[in-house]
Amino acid sequence: MNHYFVTGTDTDVGKTQVASALLHLAVKQGLSTAASKPVAAGCDMTQVGLRNDDAQTLMAQSTQALPYETVNPVALAPPIAPHIAAQQAGIELSVASLLPRVQQVLAGQADFAVVEGAGGWRVPLSETQTLADLAQALRLPVIMVVGIRLGCISHALLTAEAIERDGLTLAGWVANIIDPDSACIADNIATLKRRLSAPCLGEVPFLPEPNAALIAHYLSLPEVAS
Repeated sequence: MNHYFVTGTDTDVGKTQVASALLHLAVKQGLSTAASKPVAAGCDMTQVGLRNDDAQTLMAQSTQALPYETVNPVALAPPIAPHIAAQQAGIELSVASLLPRVQQVLAGQADFAVVEGAGGWRVPLSETQTLADLAQALRLPVIMVVGIRLGCISHALLTAEAIERDGLTLAGWVANIIDPDSACIADNIATLKRRLSAPCLGEVPFLPEPNAALIAHYLSLPEVAS
């Protein structure tokens, strides 16, 4: 089974778009899929409760039909840092509370599954824990989404360094061009390919109207370690 934790070099770098495209690609290859979005800040109130667009996007590419609350157990209304949104809602975030909810998704034994973080690698859950602690508890290999724009090289190298320092494997990374006017795009990507030890799983061009099927065209799934 291929189960991965998906992180980004920052917020708004296309984690959900890439994660959903990887799920789409897995389905095209005949694999069963599942997804988890443990914490989501920036949710809309609906007739059935708070709902997050990212979580629903991942669910749309999952072959395993799971209740929304299983996929996204903590849904927070304000689009702000999760630990601050949780404090405002009177919710205590912790690895201990999130871990069994994610494990419930992974226990379905989908051939390919993603657990999507929120923002970057060190996004806080509380005063003492971050989402990186959850990734460590899950012991999943990591896929890093790099938003290609000014400053992305340092952000990517620092994130990769932190992932490896935390004892996890960087299974691959995706170059997602989010600023088409950024200078030296090809040179930046080439630099990252030389400096990152993990394989590049694809280069996604700037797409005015991205969707999972379109992005999947530019991606490949990580190779399974033997």
